[in-house]
Amino acid sequence: MRIRVATRGSALARWQADSVAGLLTDVAPGIEVEIVVVLTTGDRDRTTPLEEMGGQGVFVKEVQTAVLEGRADLAVHSAKDLPGASTDGLVLAAVPERADPRDALVGCRWVDLPVGATVATGSIRRRAHLAHLRPDLLFVGLRGNIETRLARVSDVDAVVTAMAALDRLGLAPDIVDPLEPAVLLPQVAQGALAVECRDDDELRTLLATIEDPSARRAVDAERAFLAE
Repeated sequence: MRIRVATRGSALARWQADSVAGLLTDVAPGIEVEIVVVLTTGDRDRTTPLEEMGGQGVFVKEVQTAVLEGRADLAVHSAKDLPGASTDGLVLAAVPERADPRDALVGCRWVDLPVGATVATGSIRRRAHLAHLRPDLLFVGLRGNIETRLARVSDVDAVVTAMAALDRLGLAPDIVDPLEPAVLLPQVAQGALAVECRDDDELRTLLATIEDPSARRAVDAERAFLAE
């Protein structure tokens, strides 16, 4: 049995797809997994702010289309990238074990940020939360993969990124300060993976075996809030 897994092409996305592939081969050793790399709108345009591109969905639509059109059997996403509403024809078939959902400050600890410090982030959510606690902070935009974002540390006082991305890729910058939700509330479903397949596909039975019930309950609850 061969299963084609659609994913974005970044190092993090490939890690996530390979992780799901590993879970599947653990529970069904006879299957063969093929990774299908898909270029998304968000990957093609790495300069326009996400809110100007339509926000959610810019990193998943083309990957979902690959499944709907039969070019892949399932899709692996960062669950935080999924829109609040489900996509017709697809089902969220599995949410594996979740990684650390927190955001992190890289380059400087939160308590050490000087007055008027410059913080790089492309997220309106992150900017709003941090500005609420520290109105003196200055913010600059940030786009690109995790490696590109970390490279900006030398240009600013700190960069905001997801702890899950650092942990999954084994990246260990000199200063990493995980931010508790009281400081910066994580994005809905951050740190979780979302595995989608066609809603009439028999793969749903297999995918159910890699689900983490605790992660699924949390992600479903958070996504329900997002959909309101």
